[in-house]
Amino acid sequence: MPESRIVRAAAVQIAPDLDRPEGTLERVLNAIDAAAAKGARFMVFPETVVPYYPYFSFVLPPALQGAEHLRLYERAVAVPGPVTQAVSAAARRHGAVIVLGVNERDHGSLYNAQLVFDADGTLKLKRRKITPTYHERMVWGQGDGAGLTVVETAVGRVGALACWEHYNPLARYSLMARHEEIHAAQFPGSLVGQIFADQMEVTIRHHALEAACFVVNATGWLTDEQVAQVCPDERLRGACRGGNCTAIVSPEGRHLAEPLGPGEGILIADMDLALVTKRKRMMDSVGHYARPELLSLLHDDRPAAPIRRPASAPFDFRSPDHEPRDPESAARDASPHPGPGHRRDADGAPDQRPAILRG
Repeated sequence: MPESRIVRAAAVQIAPDLDRPEGTLERVLNAIDAAAAKGARFMVFPETVVPYYPYFSFVLPPALQGAEHLRLYERAVAVPGPVTQAVSAAARRHGAVIVLGVNERDHGSLYNAQLVFDADGTLKLKRRKITPTYHERMVWGQGDGAGLTVVETAVGRVGALACWEHYNPLARYSLMARHEEIHAAQFPGSLVGQIFADQMEVTIRHHALEAACFVVNATGWLTDEQVAQVCPDERLRGACRGGNCTAIVSPEGRHLAEPLGPGEGILIADMDLALVTKRKRMMDSVGHYARPELLSLLHDDRPAAPIRRPASAPFDFRSPDHEPRDPESAARDASPHPGPGHRRDADGAPDQRPAILRG
């Protein structure tokens, strides 16, 4: 066995505060303190738990969603902003890596965002769900390929996906190819019923096996009172129950603790990262078990931007976050043919050779 490297993980299942704008953040900070008191150094919270998942979009017709949608705009999270500052301080105070799901507001749009804070409080990753699911498309915009990446943290290489992104094998492969060791999965919970929880368990256990990584999954939960608040029509309240499977899974596909069903709680388990190598010795999906000359992934990892300029323009290309970009990246962004076709062979023709990733 490789040398053990133990990381204690916490998967947090909590109910949001639907009434007070600052209420859910307070609950998150309290849960961080509680998990840290149990020795956790890696913590995962549910999908868009701050301020809350847009359950209303699943049970209300579009014509009746306006007021709730605007309320979510008012309470959504600016990145950076007061919420990220508070969570950053908590991560730094406890020396913990924290993965938090938020509704991010970027001017006139909302996004399903996953935030990864390192143990020193640095925001290492902000990614947006690439394709909102079904009813969610009434609420959130689409993310881009820049967020399909893995970041080095104090506990290891961390990647993250939200909910049914786990049903996109190429999105998962993009993280696998970057050698994630710990995968943060987030689902809304209190949705669809037990079948959602059953499907979720299959999905996260399969990813753990295929990626040879640990999966820490957190789902949200609504109290009976909150279900009634979200669903005034009693006939629809079953749609906001079940779907809870907060869990921690090893690279061998085994639960490291009994998953949490309905209710609140913090699941704690120790992850021995030596199991990553033990699993990959037998089956490394992006290494000795891969056939990139036959099957490969073309990944456009450019941040989405509403304005692009031609490479010939005397312009300092900048990312959406206004960071200067190097000339090579600028030229690539301006090209009408992103990907391996940028490269030229000896005769000057586009090089169409497959690549496992374009980075």
